[in-house]
Formats: sequence, C-alpha cells, structure tokens
Amino acid sequence: MEENTVPEIQRVNLSNVVLLLKSLGINDLVNFDFLDPPVEETMIRALGQLYALGALNDRAELTKLGRRMAEFPMDPTLSKSIVVAEKYECTEEVVSICAMLSEQSSLLYRPKDKKLLADTAHQNLVKMGGDHFTLLNIWSQWVETDYSIQWCYENFIQHKTLERVRNVRDQLVQLLDRVEVPLITNPDPSNIIPVQKAITSGFFFNAGRLNKSGDSYRTVKQNQTVHIHPSSSMLEKKPRWLVYFELVLTSKEYMRQVMEIQPNWLLEGKSALLDYNMSIDLILVAPHYYKQADLDNLDDKKMPKKGQ
Repeated sequence: MEENTVPEIQRVNLSNVVLLLKSLGINDLVNFDFLDPPVEETMIRALGQLYALGALNDRAELTKLGRRMAEFPMDPTLSKSIVVAEKYECTEEVVSICAMLSEQSSLLYRPKDKKLLADTAHQNLVKMGGDHFTLLNIWSQWVETDYSIQWCYENFIQHKTLERVRNVRDQLVQLLDRVEVPLITNPDPSNIIPVQKAITSGFFFNAGRLNKSGDSYRTVKQNQTVHIHPSSSMLEKKPRWLVYFELVLTSKEYMRQVMEIQPNWLLEGKSALLDYNMSIDLILVAPHYYKQADLDNLDDKKMPKKGQ
C-alpha cells in the first residue's frame, strides 16, 4: 500500500470541478493554484466530456446550457439530463429519477429469512424500459402512500434512503426554479421515449450494444466488454442497445441501472454545432460524440489484448 493516500482530486472524474471553475470565471485551469494539481490527462478528459455534453463550446467557453448545468451540485451527466428534460417535457420524471440514482446503491434490502418475499415484492415494482423506470415507479408509489414507512417495510425498501432521496429531489426542484426550467410532467405517461431521450442525453458516454454471443455487451467508444448486473430488471430481457448509470468491478465489469435505448438517438442533434452558443433548443442527445460508423462497425472492432 502507498504510504500516503492519493488526493481525491487526482483520482476522480473532474468534470464537475471543471464546470464549477468555469462558472466562476476561472478559465486558465492549467495554471490554477490547486492544492494538489490533478494529472493533465484527467483535466483534458474532463474538458472533452463537458464539450461532448454541450456545456463548453469549441473554445472551451461555458455555453448557455453549461451555465444552467453548473447550478446543480452533481455530476454533469445528471445535470445535463435534468436541464434537457425541459425540451422533452418531462422534467418532473427526470428529476425524480436523478434523485433516485443518487441513492440507488442502498435502496433495496433482502433479509435472509424473507428472501422469497423480498424478491416477489421487488419484482412487482419493475417497469418496462429499464431500471430507471423501476426507480421512478418506486418513488411514485411511495409519494402516493404519503411517504409511508409501512409501505417501505412491506416492499423491503430502505425508508431512510427514500427520505434522503426526497431531500435531494426537493433541492433539485428549487434549483430548477433558479435556472428557470419549469417542472413539467410527461403529458403521456404511457410514452416513455421522452424520458429515455432525456436520460440518454446525459449518459450517451455509457452506451453499449449486445454482443453477437448474447451473453455480454460492448461499450461503443471504449470497446470494453461489460455485463448487466444480476440485480437489474433487464438481466433476462437483454435489450440490443442500452445506457448504464455506472460500472462496478467485481468478478466482471457490471453495469448498474441500465435503460434500453434506440441507437439512432445517439446521433440526434448533430447539426447543433452550427451555433457556438449551444442553446438548449439546439443541443439534444449526443450531437457530436458518435458517428454513424461507430454504431455500424461495432461488431467489426477487435477486442483489445490483455495488458494493452
């Protein structure tokens, strides 16, 4: 083990830090007086991600979209989804999903003496479209029961976790008002595509496609083999295309909280680059991160050799 712990700023994604500094008017990040300067490669990667999200223009200046995203103290992938949800008229649903994602790792529990009951209760909460909609369903049902502790107990859900979600969501709603994004409910709850597109607009980095073998996925850009987490409601369905919330490394690289998507969504909004201001009306899903060849030639890519 190392004698001293590596400072967090040198080992985490810096996208949120860079976005915050940009919003404060600090543009010379290379010469900024960090207490522990991050690795240059990490800084460049963060700038690249923010550019892909539409938070920065091609001169690394904050866009209108980026200024709105900077108001949210969370990962830019989540804040992008929330802000863009206005365009898809589903901010209410996306805010709830993002709040649930912030606490998803400690949401469900499964007592040893009641495994079957817990599994049945959790299965009854599953919704089509992906884990994000299951999380939304859990939140909606809890709200309908007037935040009942008993409902949580009957469905084997951590009540304290949902209380934290409630607190996070309340804060996000207040921030929506600050950036003048209205809280809009999806006018057609049976149509989940607007919500899927809004979430994809923030998580298009995490897109993957089912391998020909059908037992794993391959990420589109990194060409990395990944698997759906055993706890996912999509484990048996295995959608052809998906996006995930995070990767967890155990015996394999697992995707947690996955959602089904259509591959053509990853190319939406490509003409948006004509306007350097990159307003909310122009930037939609993944305007310039993917090319058609990335989606067409995924099966032709060779897997990287171990050790490379």
